[in-house]
Amino acid sequence: MDIPYYEPFGDECSVFESAWRNHLPLLIKGPTGCGKTRFVVHMAARLGLPLHTVACHDDLSAADLVGRHLLQDGATLWCDGPLTRAVREGGICYLDEVVEARKDTTVVLHPLADDRRALPIERTGEMLTAPPSFMLVVSYNPGYQNLLKSLKPSTRQRFIALRFDFPSSEREQAILIGETGCDTATAVQLVELGRTFRTLGEHDLDEVPSTRLLVYAAQLIRSGMDRITACRVALVEALTDDPQTAAALLEVVHARFA
Repeated sequence: MDIPYYEPFGDECSVFESAWRNHLPLLIKGPTGCGKTRFVVHMAARLGLPLHTVACHDDLSAADLVGRHLLQDGATLWCDGPLTRAVREGGICYLDEVVEARKDTTVVLHPLADDRRALPIERTGEMLTAPPSFMLVVSYNPGYQNLLKSLKPSTRQRFIALRFDFPSSEREQAILIGETGCDTATAVQLVELGRTFRTLGEHDLDEVPSTRLLVYAAQLIRSGMDRITACRVALVEALTDDPQTAAALLEVVHARFA
């Protein structure tokens, strides 16, 4: 199995592996696009485990995770959800942006995220016990937290946690080169541009540019697109809908790549 590229910043790989070997659930927190999902994909491949990913949202219900009865050819059949499949088969179940899910949904995780490692399925009367290879991983962006969107203490304290942030300049340059094969000069320019935009985020942007967006820009430049256009479509227009803010950001792009 090919292992997706990932540039470590500390001891997160060994922590993840220790959590898996000790049957501990893991919470990963950090800003959008800083590498949380890539890290989980990398570790699943590195450990040779299947990965079941769920993108959480406001309408996500417990049935979406656990499963439901469906009508098929006139018969009622039970269909496992991704969480149940992961428990039956082993591997990693990754709930991305878990705070976006409904509060009642996260309660389903409680017996899986403590020493019971169990998943009760009320609709079928089953009580599944997770195999040794199973691991529960959740992530969220603390920047989105408010009174309505946060993990309850009874949920948080079932997990060990890792904090992610945007990479250092050197590491971010290495990521761009490793992901896209762009030259060093392009990586340096894009990372400097990203850092400039991030300083503006406190004033004019709802979200600062992620490493993911810098990778997109590097991919476009590597494929032959001119740098100004690549930064406009991958960074400027992705960050704001306000024409004045977009024009100001584009001026910064022109200054950087002039």
